[in-house]
Amino acid sequence: MRRNLADPLWTIGEIVAATGGKSLGEGNARVGSFSIDSRSLEPGQGFIAIRGPNRDGHGYVIPALEGGAACAVVNDTFPSGDEERLVRVADTFVALNDLGRAGRARVERAVIIGVTGSVGKTGTKEALRLALSPSGTVHASSKSFNNHWGVPLTLANMPRAIGFGVFEIGMNHAAEIDGLTRLVRPHIAIVTTVAPVHLGFFRSVEAIADAKAEIFRGLEPGGTAIINRDNPHFERLAGHAREHGAAIVGFGETSAEARLLSAALGPDGSTIRADILGEIVDYRLGAPGHHLVLNSLAVLAAVRVAGADLKAAAAALGAIQAQAGRGQRQIIETKGGPVAVVDESYNANPASMRAALATLGLTPRDAFSRRVAVLGDMLELGAEGPRLHRELAEAVDGAGVDVVFACGELMGGLYAALPTSRQGAYAETAEALQSKLVDAVGPGDVIMVKGSLGSRMAPLVEALKRRFEAESMSA
Repeated sequence: MRRNLADPLWTIGEIVAATGGKSLGEGNARVGSFSIDSRSLEPGQGFIAIRGPNRDGHGYVIPALEGGAACAVVNDTFPSGDEERLVRVADTFVALNDLGRAGRARVERAVIIGVTGSVGKTGTKEALRLALSPSGTVHASSKSFNNHWGVPLTLANMPRAIGFGVFEIGMNHAAEIDGLTRLVRPHIAIVTTVAPVHLGFFRSVEAIADAKAEIFRGLEPGGTAIINRDNPHFERLAGHAREHGAAIVGFGETSAEARLLSAALGPDGSTIRADILGEIVDYRLGAPGHHLVLNSLAVLAAVRVAGADLKAAAAALGAIQAQAGRGQRQIIETKGGPVAVVDESYNANPASMRAALATLGLTPRDAFSRRVAVLGDMLELGAEGPRLHRELAEAVDGAGVDVVFACGELMGGLYAALPTSRQGAYAETAEALQSKLVDAVGPGDVIMVKGSLGSRMAPLVEALKRRFEAESMSA
């Protein structure tokens, strides 16, 4: 994000004060914002040299400064160099958190919203960004900056004068959300849903619910918890929220304060009527899927609780678009007819896989006559993994999927459970599946590709696009 350095986000003096660090630089020297990735660093930004599991950011300090970084936050042990642009601290990771904490403290008048859940965090965060924009300036997490680096970095990059802050908070182990929510200190905390995700690190789904409920520990006094009323763990989550003094707002299809009254689902979006805390709203959602409809209720509930303009927020949701890796659909016209490629390659778990298959099933046959699912392993499910993969056969059938291409040891269990009429091809890896898939699909197909990030499904999406775009150009 480029910033006008005439109105700097930080100064060297403020960075030193927030971190307890030392610098020989001028206290009023301007710093536009922070980055921990030297590859995306822009002139005028501050570079924080983080030591990660695979590389040490200190190895990129000199190139960052040569590239125009306003300063670099480094550990005390970093060799002598451009001391006027170095801020030396005991630990750069601690300093990142200190900067995030200081960034949060500067916006006490803003309404801060935290979002967590087994699925739907990023989409809900982006919907909140859109929905709140008519009512004021919104600062929200970039991409999926929802971990122990991304959350404090997003806080540190928050402008002083905003109306709303929206933060995605993720986890795959217990106690991760606890520390992050205490940094964010939300006024409103949303839990989209609880599902069997990261089961390899938890003894049960109930334990996952308890970990998601950690978001309520950081709630500001008088805060509100917005929870999926249709989820079987609603009461468990609500109990945790009440322990921290939160007001409870449920969202869902029955007995909820934010309640779905009707929804017409389509392949490109949905038309919705809802009761949001006593106010009826009609709106259009610009991306497809029943799961997105439900999450939009949580978004509008948060808008209402935040005191923002509900009708303007509902109208804004018509501009939502699915993102790359998260349901983005591309229709390619070829000589033989159109092909649709649906990119769900960013991640997968049983809940998001079922939602993606159901959304695939919304595609009308007169538009695309064959529904193709390309599925890779869902990871981090522990001992339950084989069963959870096999049980997807019901979702495949319910979506009217015509043919399945599968890769990975776990997804092989689902593939074997399918009737031969629905078996397209199987391979141990996505790379080995690529040629079989690309040769077997064609005009009239809608092809949805989904799997966990570690299953490496994204290259399959690119391979499909290359083939059909080449045919489109030749046509």
